[in-house]
Amino acid sequence: MSQSDPHLLKLRSLHDVLDYAKALLTNPRYFQTLAILVVLGDAVLTQLIIRFVAYTEIDWETYVYQLELYLKGERNYGEISGPTGPLVYPAGHVYIHHLLYLVTNAGTNITRAQQIYGALYIVSLVLSCAIYGQAGGVPNWVLLLLPLSKRLHSIFALRLFNDCWSVVAAQAAILAYGGGRDVVGTLLYSAALSVKMSALLYLPGILVVLFRRGNLRAVAAHMIILITTQVALGLPFLRENDVEYLSGAFNFSRAFLYKWTVNWRFVDEETFLSKPFARLLLIGHLGTLVAFGLFKWCRSDGGAFALILRGLRNRALRAFSPALGPVTADYVSTVLMTSNLIGIIFARSLHYQFYSWYAQQLPFLAWRTKYPVVVRLALLGAVEYAWNVFPSTNTSSAVLLVANTFLLVGIFFGHPEGKIEGEHFGKVKDE
Repeated sequence: MSQSDPHLLKLRSLHDVLDYAKALLTNPRYFQTLAILVVLGDAVLTQLIIRFVAYTEIDWETYVYQLELYLKGERNYGEISGPTGPLVYPAGHVYIHHLLYLVTNAGTNITRAQQIYGALYIVSLVLSCAIYGQAGGVPNWVLLLLPLSKRLHSIFALRLFNDCWSVVAAQAAILAYGGGRDVVGTLLYSAALSVKMSALLYLPGILVVLFRRGNLRAVAAHMIILITTQVALGLPFLRENDVEYLSGAFNFSRAFLYKWTVNWRFVDEETFLSKPFARLLLIGHLGTLVAFGLFKWCRSDGGAFALILRGLRNRALRAFSPALGPVTADYVSTVLMTSNLIGIIFARSLHYQFYSWYAQQLPFLAWRTKYPVVVRLALLGAVEYAWNVFPSTNTSSAVLLVANTFLLVGIFFGHPEGKIEGEHFGKVKDE
């Protein structure tokens, strides 16, 4: 057969295409290329969703109504309310929606608002890809899972929930911490917290990361930055009525309506609303954090107690000691995302928009388990299924709890300090 035979050339061309496709999906050198393709593809998908799927009004009108009271001069949080209830978010929420108010014709241009939230969704996708690439330990093809969530597109582009702003700021903080830019990370984390107090779920993990990188004084310095920025942002409201602001924006005893719960539908309403149930969840949350803190997150440092003793002796820069575990981007992302997952599992109630808190982190976390790939994919599918059942059912909420818990257990017995643990602790091959 001649070298110029068109059939042979066609076969070679097809072979080259298949080789390139395989490289895109598996070769780390092509991670960024695949990430760009995923982002571009999802940008098109998001535009199609905005164009052809109807917008659903839930909280946007309330955000606008509350903001108009703010613009009229009201600074007492106890007096700022809207159609769906009082203002229960920190000051950053108000400032962001002030800007949105200005660019959406006083909140009336919903299409423009959707475009802004669609762009915000793409930013969140870019940040997720950047975190995955920075941390490593995840095969390229896992990026293809990120655009598949129907519920997540809805939360951003069709519902305009304020959770989206907090999520993006938290993602940027993870990326900054992973790159060793801790001050920037704390400022970004404070921005996330200024929009919604749910960002507090990351705090235990952040404290561990900062303590490992520095010492007790370093942690204290970052907490001063965090508190100072929160006070500065909330100052207009704190001056007017500090009690109303703090109890409204950071209300730890807030009661949730049973009819909206996604995660505890299989529990009867009386139990759901009871104080013993709330205490049980709090104990579970704290106990699980302690278990990870004592036995998993500090193994590379010789255990939690050894780490604490060194920190109290002010032995800083431990991350550069060859005898101790490195504080890598992989470690940072794994610990912070796991801290967030623990809080989600033991949350008093999850509403549908709360899925945005961890939806893009789930594939990363699944690859911090040692489960077979088929089990990882099944867990991701189960979680997505549960969040798309509306209204929630006994079955869907039970599936969500089991899948989330099974994922967390997999991390506990898998790679709780990251999948690539550094040359002193052995490298783990990507799967």
